[in-house]
Amino acid sequence: MLIGIAEGGADAERLDYLIHGVRSELLQLEVDAVEPVRAGVPPPGSGAVDVAAMGALMVSLGGSAESLTQMMTALRSWVGRTPAPRMIEMTVGDRTLRLSDASLAQQDRMIDEFVTAIREG
Repeated sequence: MLIGIAEGGADAERLDYLIHGVRSELLQLEVDAVEPVRAGVPPPGSGAVDVAAMGALMVSLGGSAESLTQMMTALRSWVGRTPAPRMIEMTVGDRTLRLSDASLAQQDRMIDEFVTAIREG
């Protein structure tokens, strides 16, 4: 899964800081690997994420639906943690989910639909 991370007004140094913070949080979950993606040629399966305009992480999950749900919950929490406008874009294959300033109920619905679509493959 490719995860794009953006924050309004963030420069390259701030994006690097955000990437490392999100990476640390995700490594506390049941994931196989979380690696920063450098700008340049997007990795396979990256879909619409523009890694030059935002920070990005490549996350490998063990295939557990529970791991995916935990990760989505952590990322949703990260988006809402600050008054600065933040955005997370998650891409798996040809499916992309963007979370930003939607209400918690809207984010929950979008996450549920995204996870269901991935499970159904």
